Amino acid sequence: MRLTRQPPATPEAAKEMEEKIRLTEITISLVLRIGVSISVLVFIAGLVVMFVHHPSYATFSGNMSFHSLTSATSQFPHSFSALSTSLSKGEGRGIIVLGTMILILTPILRVAVAIVSFSIEKDPAMTLVTIFVMLVLILSFLLAGL
Repeated sequence: MRLTRQPPATPEAAKEMEEKIRLTEITISLVLRIGVSISVLVFIAGLVVMFVHHPSYATFSGNMSFHSLTSATSQFPHSFSALSTSLSKGEGRGIIVLGTMILILTPILRVAVAIVSFSIEKDPAMTLVTIFVMLVLILSFLLAGL
């Protein structure tokens, strides 16, 4: 059994389908733009707060390395509870991690919007494929946490 979309019967139906597709593309574009913009703004706010509280970080001197920043012993929050604590204290590190999380979640939200859009368009093949993509994304996050 092949799942294919039948061509519209009338020019009006074709125009309506084109409008739905255009609206879907615009919605997805907006989700990505807004997500990235919010992430950048939160990240910059975190940097400002961090440099205000720790001006020595801006000098690029000392033993700072990628490993020291990302290790489990670093001061950056590595769990949701640590992130919550850091944000409640107004720490720049927590704000930076929040901006990073928003950036990571933006494409996931984009896939969720695509699922809804394909469902509204009554396109079962693309809906199923997009649901599969969402499941793979969720599974990858769960496996990465092990």
